[in-house]
Amino acid sequence: MTPVEQDLIMGLVFVPAVGRTRTLDEVLAHFGESDGGALAFRLLRDARECRDADDVEMALIVHAASSASVEQLMEPLIELSRADWHTRHEDVVRMLGKLRSPKTVPTLVLATRWVPEYLDFDENRALAVKAIWALGGIPGPEAREALEGLRDDENEIIRENAVKQLARRGEL
Repeated sequence: MTPVEQDLIMGLVFVPAVGRTRTLDEVLAHFGESDGGALAFRLLRDARECRDADDVEMALIVHAASSASVEQLMEPLIELSRADWHTRHEDVVRMLGKLRSPKTVPTLVLATRWVPEYLDFDENRALAVKAIWALGGIPGPEAREALEGLRDDENEIIRENAVKQLARRGEL
């Protein structure tokens, strides 16, 4: 993606006292698309192929501006959740949580255990906590079993959040 295209997409971001400087229609027209979800999918796919961290962010911005379903992004998001070349893991986990799909359980469990290098400083384990809360929102035995497994984790933050989610689900 060119810097001009990145600037165009950044115009979709709301800035206090300024607002948005671009509309989704302008962005879609530039890229020759009529659907924001389709454009977000295409941009995510391209970002994965090029391993371009900035383009991951641009794709997520387009998706947020389009209010498209996260469903069509499940597979690329699952792949991005374990990729070490970008810095949007918390956003990816949050989006996977919106799906409330048992298919995402293994990915979310992995996100509780893996700490990307750029998050190594985070003693609060924000990525893991987001993944645990996402697990808490997924109905069914797969998520319950994952949370039960995390209840005995060596990390206190992970244990406490897993217990909170099990309690919230009425499964403690």
